[in-house]
Amino acid sequence: MRILVTYYTPTGNTQKIAQAIHDEVGSHGHTADRKAIDASMPESFRESDLVFLGSACHSSDLARPVKALLDAITPSSPFKQAGFVTHSAPLPGDDAWQNEMYEKWAGMCVKSFEQVCQAKGITWCGYFSCQGAASPDIEVFIHQTIVPDAEAWAVYAAEMRKHPDNEDREKARAFARHVLG
Repeated sequence: MRILVTYYTPTGNTQKIAQAIHDEVGSHGHTADRKAIDASMPESFRESDLVFLGSACHSSDLARPVKALLDAITPSSPFKQAGFVTHSAPLPGDDAWQNEMYEKWAGMCVKSFEQVCQAKGITWCGYFSCQGAASPDIEVFIHQTIVPDAEAWAVYAAEMRKHPDNEDREKARAFARHVLG
């Protein structure tokens, strides 16, 4: 199988996850290419059997360059698609606040991937997301807007800055194995 792992990453977080996915699919004997989306045109998608498309999360959704690339894909393209995103929102879990913050600040990403695939007749193979360290400007925004309490911010920022970590990369590899079936 010919697999393309392509991504947009202003901070390097999404690239780390792309590398983990690329390494995993390559270890299964597939032909795998990894490149940033500025080098990946929709023609590269049509040459692939499976595309893992990654994005940083911007304004609660996929980054503009990724959305533009998705818009350029021809309907009924023959490849299958999986998505992955890095974001600075907490991951959903048992805590209501974490779930609310994830949905508000990163929840649209998966919906955008699914909507494009459905509208264009592309087989959707799943989605992976993990937390990533925010850029300095986004850290200021989060602290001022979402986590203004200094003590809570210190805890939140320390945790966020650790990601993506080895556990996140292993989960990305497991996601790739799952998509490969």
